[in-house]
Amino acid sequence: MNYAGADIARIAAEYERRTREIPADYYALSRQANLLMHTHTLRASINMLRRAALFPLEGRRIADIGCGNGSWLLEYVQWGAYPADLAGIDLMPERIALARTRLPDADLQIGTASELPWPDESFDLVTQSLVFMNMSDPALKQAVAHEMLRVLRPGGAILWFDLRVNNPRNPRAHGVRAAEIRRLFQGCRVTLCPALLAPPLARLIAGWSWPLADALQTIPCLCTHYAGLIRKPRA
Repeated sequence: MNYAGADIARIAAEYERRTREIPADYYALSRQANLLMHTHTLRASINMLRRAALFPLEGRRIADIGCGNGSWLLEYVQWGAYPADLAGIDLMPERIALARTRLPDADLQIGTASELPWPDESFDLVTQSLVFMNMSDPALKQAVAHEMLRVLRPGGAILWFDLRVNNPRNPRAHGVRAAEIRRLFQGCRVTLCPALLAPPLARLIAGWSWPLADALQTIPCLCTHYAGLIRKPRA
């Protein structure tokens, strides 16, 4: 679905800014808080797939939108997917170059998610993590949602993980509310669960009490993201 707005160029510029200004190890899993948040993210995502009876991933074709350097695709390999069944797309060429070294058998493309390079109904599972929060133009969000559904097979699913509230420290990060997600994917069955303890709390607690962080993560109002599963109708 063609998108003629300027939001894609703005997002690319923002990614370049982050690369310049954020230390390379800022999100490293060697940091306790990052490891905690990564664990919570994986747990929420796996629970969504398990409840939907989408395991095992063996033999399922999977596309990751905004795949970056391939970190999520590598997770799917650990969850049973075959590398040759994986695909991904990202705006930033250097990220795709790194992803190709890690997953040489996957179909990895440079481009925008508003114009996916794959045929209709190509995938059993389409995934996105922290992609929609970077978009400010509703038309771009709708174009990307349309493309995700286009390449998804009937009865297939979209695994969603994204910010659900605005980030007061970063005006460029936009929360995507439940009502908006349902509007973007009209006609689909949408299941959402608050997930991920608010990062400032996670960073405060991670170094001394993971059990407390786990307990706090069960309180929805303390969670800043949604884990979700969006099921495309079979008919």
